[in-house]
Amino acid sequence: MNIHTQMHTTAEKALLAAFNSRVADLPGNSDVAMKRDSAVELLKAGLPTKRVESWHYTDLRRLLSSVPDFAPAADARQVDPLVENSLVLPVLNGEAVGNPGARDGISFQRVSEKLLDGSLAAALDAFGDDDTIGALNTAFVSDGWHVAIADGAVVDTPIEIQSVQSGGQVHTRLPVRVGANAKAIIVERHAGNEPGLSSSVSNLLVGEGSDVLWVIVQEQPEESTHLAQFNAWIAKNAKLTLFVMNCGGKVVRQEVRVMTKGEGSDFQLRGVNLLAGETHTDVTMVLDHAVPHTTSRELVRNIVTGRAHGVFQGRINVHQVAQKTDAKMACNTLLLSDDGEFSTKPELEIFADDVACGHGATVTEIDKNHLFYLMARGIDEKSARGLLVKAFLAEVIEELDVEPVVEALESRLDRWFATHG
Repeated sequence: MNIHTQMHTTAEKALLAAFNSRVADLPGNSDVAMKRDSAVELLKAGLPTKRVESWHYTDLRRLLSSVPDFAPAADARQVDPLVENSLVLPVLNGEAVGNPGARDGISFQRVSEKLLDGSLAAALDAFGDDDTIGALNTAFVSDGWHVAIADGAVVDTPIEIQSVQSGGQVHTRLPVRVGANAKAIIVERHAGNEPGLSSSVSNLLVGEGSDVLWVIVQEQPEESTHLAQFNAWIAKNAKLTLFVMNCGGKVVRQEVRVMTKGEGSDFQLRGVNLLAGETHTDVTMVLDHAVPHTTSRELVRNIVTGRAHGVFQGRINVHQVAQKTDAKMACNTLLLSDDGEFSTKPELEIFADDVACGHGATVTEIDKNHLFYLMARGIDEKSARGLLVKAFLAEVIEELDVEPVVEALESRLDRWFATHG
């Protein structure tokens, strides 16, 4: 961790002062209180700078110059679900609201209740000294939804966990457990109507033989700071497909940590980053192949315009026992302006000797010949650029092969390009 010898910044002082003033009102038993205290000790060392290897491209100490207070500007309101007829679990300004009622094979509980009885305490530990997002969230988390899907359950309706804020600060947890031989689609939404600071930590346990599609859509206001972490453990013969779309926020960091826990497990990551203005978006992934005979594919596509800066850091660790690992990772970026930037850092750390692993990265501009071809057939330049951008992203979205989800994500893409194309 980057331990600063200089004084705390304005933002660091504000976070520490906020904890001191709020700690007595935060939910949790004595075990949770101890976890919060440990998290604050990590925060006291200071926000990470580029000297911290895992934060090299995202100098959070510089980017987070100030933080808002905890009072939202107004009441947050639930937004339309990504997929029509989804089961929506709202978290409005950091508070889980509503009553989802009884559902076959699914149980729900507010995170505030699990903090109060201490059953969530074990999940609040940081992953290491550079786990700033985990520490920030542990210090301030007050609510969220815990979802448990029973063994053998096939959930036909997408479950959308929807965090909406109207400014201020919001810190939520989303623990989900999927039993053996179950199937589910889970959507994690982050939205708001006023800029603010948010942190979110999602923990997913995928049971043996299960198939889970988890979709993250981050569409915060353009001046917001969003710090998120997704952690998953995949059991034997289980499959997890994670789709991440970032199309909002001023400063965004989305961490992905995944571990294969059983032979035959499969992890698929698909990502779309839509970057405009002077935004900074960082997607950082660490994937551990910890057992033999596991597979993974990571494909991230990025659109950069304006003076935006994007980051993708992807590290695949193949443990010594993880023979027959099959892992491939690719990051492709399309620059739509001369002032946009994208930094890519793919890594493979392999200790096994019988594996098939590889990675690649490309950065390019729109092919002028392709643009000319479309315009010569009567398509105006903006529409032609939009068609080429959609074609660039189509592979990532359409691979999901769930028509309502694909249509919803393509609609989000059209909306973004109408504003920033």
